[in-house]
Amino acid sequence: MPQRPGTPRLLRELNDRAALELLLGQGPLTRAQIGERTGLSKVTASQLLARLEERGLVEVVGEQAGGRGPNAALYAVVPSSAYVAGLEVGPHGVIAGIADITGATMAQVTVDPNGADDPVHVVRSAVAKACRSAKVALRRLNAFVIGAPGVVDPRTGDVRFSFDLPAWHEGVLAGLTRDLRRPVVLENDVNLAALAERAYGAARTAEDFALIWLDRGIGLSIMLGGRLHRGLSGGAGEIGYLPVPGVPLPDAVTESVSWGKPTLAGGFGSLIGADAVRELARAHGFTEPTAVECVRAAAADETRGGAFLDELATRISYGVASVNIVLDPGLIVVAGQFGRAGGDPLAERIERAVGRICPTRPQVAISTVDGNPVLRGALHAALERAREEVFSGTTA
Repeated sequence: MPQRPGTPRLLRELNDRAALELLLGQGPLTRAQIGERTGLSKVTASQLLARLEERGLVEVVGEQAGGRGPNAALYAVVPSSAYVAGLEVGPHGVIAGIADITGATMAQVTVDPNGADDPVHVVRSAVAKACRSAKVALRRLNAFVIGAPGVVDPRTGDVRFSFDLPAWHEGVLAGLTRDLRRPVVLENDVNLAALAERAYGAARTAEDFALIWLDRGIGLSIMLGGRLHRGLSGGAGEIGYLPVPGVPLPDAVTESVSWGKPTLAGGFGSLIGADAVRELARAHGFTEPTAVECVRAAAADETRGGAFLDELATRISYGVASVNIVLDPGLIVVAGQFGRAGGDPLAERIERAVGRICPTRPQVAISTVDGNPVLRGALHAALERAREEVFSGTTA
């Protein structure tokens, strides 16, 4: 990126951006507080607030009592200065959310595709429903980020392959962009969960970490230096394909009894998938209807469930150890329904199991992101794009 000279216009732009970021993170604030926390003089702070008010980006939202002088006006970012949409797309439906530029969620809806397999139609329907619920016109959305299971090509931004969504393929991104008339970003769903973990969860202070996703599918996301590592073709993290001893190679497909969807018949995914976990639970006397409920019951009663959790943790450790030996990220976050159901009892066992077979022992933590982590990651990524668009070039 070429260097830009330190012109007055650039300096105003940098000051405006710093003030907006400060208000988003710490606001509402007075003019004096903005000046103190940005290092700007009172005059400069007053000038930038006047510019931002004129452009509809900040507004007075109240007053703060001071000393003997008049009360100071409190400024905040105008929530309606931008809106974004985030979506999680899966084989059983679409979850769509709308947020304003402050990050406040205006609406969240779930849409059943009702047999429709056209991705553009499905996404458009979900976004339209979410916009109606939020009372925000679709044309006012500044950014769209969509999370889907599968491999997203980082060079083209299109879905190269999705095991669960065969209709999502090359060309879908162009169709979505034309239909929504705004730039659209497609991202692997587990990568979005990692973004949410970095922003709101257990990895907030970690520059390097890996997130293992134990849910309907098995996945992995890698964050190095605060940036997602996607790999040359977007296939980094497809840990379900990892060959492991004791199970067939991942070169065949079977039908998952638990999910009613095709799944790999071999590899690491078959060892810790829902059907395998449920079978293991049955062997230890747990008869709850689903694998997730079995894991939750075992974690709630370690006296009865300890042996089951030990064996499950050993299986999970094969994948975690492979990641740890190659990348040594220091932190492994366990996410997804299975991971969260196991809680700390499962995380502690995974950490011990990995420590036995690795030269280094990573910290293993359970995800702490509230709500739907994929949707929260999608909204977070969309907000970053919208803020960059709205906050850049704010000076005249």
